[in-house]
Amino acid sequence: MDNRCRKSIIANLDRFERLPEAGTELTPAAVTLALVGNAEGEACFVLTRRPSQMRRHPGQWALPGGRLDPGESVIEAALRETEEEVGLSLSSDSVIGLLDDYPTRSGFLITPVVVWAEGQVELNPNPAEVDEIHRIPLTLLESPEIPQLREIPESDRPVLSVPIPPLNESIHAPTAAFLYQFREVGLRGKTTRVAHFEQPVFAWK
Repeated sequence: MDNRCRKSIIANLDRFERLPEAGTELTPAAVTLALVGNAEGEACFVLTRRPSQMRRHPGQWALPGGRLDPGESVIEAALRETEEEVGLSLSSDSVIGLLDDYPTRSGFLITPVVVWAEGQVELNPNPAEVDEIHRIPLTLLESPEIPQLREIPESDRPVLSVPIPPLNESIHAPTAAFLYQFREVGLRGKTTRVAHFEQPVFAWK
């Protein structure tokens, strides 16, 4: 992957002042925005689809992640979940930044952890937790069609979605919120907040 891309993302994340969420009773969780290369050497993020038989959020697109174990930090949880779900083992040295905490309708407070995986890496999805796994080029996040916002009768906040053309689908918040904020902060060097964006009703449970 292009080292200039890595340096630019790190510099942008270093300048970003993230907003933690304090004083909440939501369950703490972490997701990993894992940046890896593909066969063409493009910088990509890892996107998974949850199995349809899972009890929570079956069939939904997601970043690797989950709730914190007792005594874990968000970084420790993100790295552990990434290894458990997609077989990517990384050290804390791979962490290049954190994005804003995002409170979900389903009761979690999610911290996105951005990591950069050096060299050629293999991804081995755990079939109990991952049905599909994809490397999506970061260049696709620069689409003028991002973000997509739509109103729903159940909320006064717009639902945020991010189209992913190779999948012929759109990804919805909360995952879309992480991707959109990463584009704005990591790729464009802006300070853009996303916690106010709504999730589709099917993700509320």
